[in-house]
Amino acid sequence: MSGAFLDTSIEYLKGVGPKRGELLKAEAGIRTFGDLLNYFPFRYVDRSVFHQISGIHSDMTHVQLKGKLFHIEETGAGKGKRLSAVLNDGSGELELVWFQGIKWIKPSLKSGEEYVVFGRPTLFKGRYNMAHPELEPLKGPRQVKAQMQPVYHSGEKLSNRGLNSKGFEKLQKALVPQIKGHIPEVFSNELMESLKLLRREDAYINIHMPQSAELLRRAQLTLKFEELFFIQLMLLTQKIAVTKKIKGFQFGTIGRYFNTFYSDHLPFALTNAQKRVIKEIRHDVGTGAHMNRLLQGDVGSGKTIVALLTMLMALDNGYQACLMAPTEILANQHYDGLRELLKDMPIQVKLLTGSSKTAERKVIHEELEDGSLHILIGTHALLEDKVQFKNLGMVVIDEQHRFGVEQRAKLWRKNSYPPHVLVMTATPIPRTLAMTLYGDLDVSVIDELPPGRKSVKTIHRNDSARLKVFGFMEEQIALGRQVYVVYPLIEESEKMDYKDLMDGYESISRKFPLPQYKVSIVHGRMKSEAKDYEMQQFVEGKSHIMVATTVIEVGVNVPNASVMVIESAEKFGLSQLHQLRGRVGRGADQSYCILMTGDKMTSDARLRMETMVKTNDGFEIAEVDLKLRGPGDIMGTQQSGILDLKIADLVKDGPLLQLARKVAMELLDKDPDLEHSSHHRMRHHLDRLRQRKVNWSRIS
Repeated sequence: MSGAFLDTSIEYLKGVGPKRGELLKAEAGIRTFGDLLNYFPFRYVDRSVFHQISGIHSDMTHVQLKGKLFHIEETGAGKGKRLSAVLNDGSGELELVWFQGIKWIKPSLKSGEEYVVFGRPTLFKGRYNMAHPELEPLKGPRQVKAQMQPVYHSGEKLSNRGLNSKGFEKLQKALVPQIKGHIPEVFSNELMESLKLLRREDAYINIHMPQSAELLRRAQLTLKFEELFFIQLMLLTQKIAVTKKIKGFQFGTIGRYFNTFYSDHLPFALTNAQKRVIKEIRHDVGTGAHMNRLLQGDVGSGKTIVALLTMLMALDNGYQACLMAPTEILANQHYDGLRELLKDMPIQVKLLTGSSKTAERKVIHEELEDGSLHILIGTHALLEDKVQFKNLGMVVIDEQHRFGVEQRAKLWRKNSYPPHVLVMTATPIPRTLAMTLYGDLDVSVIDELPPGRKSVKTIHRNDSARLKVFGFMEEQIALGRQVYVVYPLIEESEKMDYKDLMDGYESISRKFPLPQYKVSIVHGRMKSEAKDYEMQQFVEGKSHIMVATTVIEVGVNVPNASVMVIESAEKFGLSQLHQLRGRVGRGADQSYCILMTGDKMTSDARLRMETMVKTNDGFEIAEVDLKLRGPGDIMGTQQSGILDLKIADLVKDGPLLQLARKVAMELLDKDPDLEHSSHHRMRHHLDRLRQRKVNWSRIS
């Protein structure tokens, strides 16, 4: 969109003014005419349909009726004054009520006359009524209503100043007729014809004032496609820039570190999926372009071995590597695991976290700078300015969505060239979200579990079955296995959660008493040393049951633990339940996850339980999670400006997103710099979008 008209301050629109203008800026982010034009309806009401009073039910948000008015009366006084009337359409009666504007509404109502009535039905004492309906006589000069009436989001402060949905509709009616000649096209004529897109001007007119249901459908398609296409174009042009223009270290050789480890120290045969991913990484780092790759794989799929082999490629070419994890527990686990794997090789591995002592830090800093330290594992501590590498060539980031953008960028600045980047996540990301959030990364997926791993059996039980669950825990412990019992910890109600945890711990301790059983407990209020001691007891098999809050969601690897009991499972999100379940099933024995809930659950909670019982596939779970929660909540994507979608919906518009990406890729294959004359409009629009918003999706 261009031109001074669309950049005009919103206060100059008829019906706005300075005070409303300030309110629109503060509450809806609407500063200009262009912003208002891009403030789209979230649904439409079909005003061509008339309902019967007898057919009204609780799912109806608005209904249109026609019938005769009777019993018009004014009651009460002062603030308690009200006007009421009864509408009869032959199928039943409905009370209409007004509490405001009675003085000018009452004279327009005539008993026995027919009216068209539109509004929201409300159930009161077992009967429906309608407060402040829109109403007009059926006879006489009836205004022809647009078939599809737009409904806009509003809020309390906006509604108090007359800017409810109807208020926004009025503003759009003041603005939309003025846009002719001010909406430049952004697509080539060929593309518009092949996809049957409307002219942008017509799309904007029909999105706010639909001429017909078919034109509304095409307007939505046009504007959604435009939004998704330019996001993909932005991401893909960045990707081209990264691979073509940003030089990366060329790892030309696969040498003794990689080969010795692969042939002599690999603890198990790699799966085909792991081999495929290593080949993809090997190709990336061998080209001399900068690698920017996302590695997705379910809990336990073997991402760590892939990360280690990737770091060994850097070592073979004379570079250092680092692995950054979001928590000390996870950093410690990576450190212990990698040190164990590399114990028979001449490779220096060290750990740097917030708990590292000053003397240790000093040694680490010196060894990093003189190049004698090969692999550094750590938390945010790696980002400190004092941490300087001699030649950092490979960065592995685990669970990257827990790091802010600026934090990640600090790692790249530790070099003249940016190091290669491998981002790992055990949170499977739905395809539509990955394409939008990580569209500038190459994506690898480990979609097979190591041989000998059995799928975890998941069972849903109500509180009433607790004794049976205790009996099952006894059986498993008798077989030599260990059990997790996890309680939710939701910060707002920490006291209540803490009480639940302690009550649970006491009842489990009574059921599993010393000396026959040992029960460990871990929660956020404990000191680190006490927490580590309890964890260690469980890891070493000295305690049978670990009662914990979600601190064990990431970071504990106990192959002997075969049962995960999740208390108040309805309080957890799907991805968290899936992560917790991944703590068991790490050995060769059959493992179980038991979801404990109360009898009363919301329909969303019930769907979460059913999904967990039905499947172990993290990607299937992520798709359901996306539908339930929406893209903003998954993986903390609020930090990503790119998900500030105005009209498209990643849940409903997946196929359109895939089409937009395909069209963008084909276009850039033929014309990577958009230099062809038919692509100038697109390039101009892309430049404007880049100026307007920071694109936080970019990882390098």
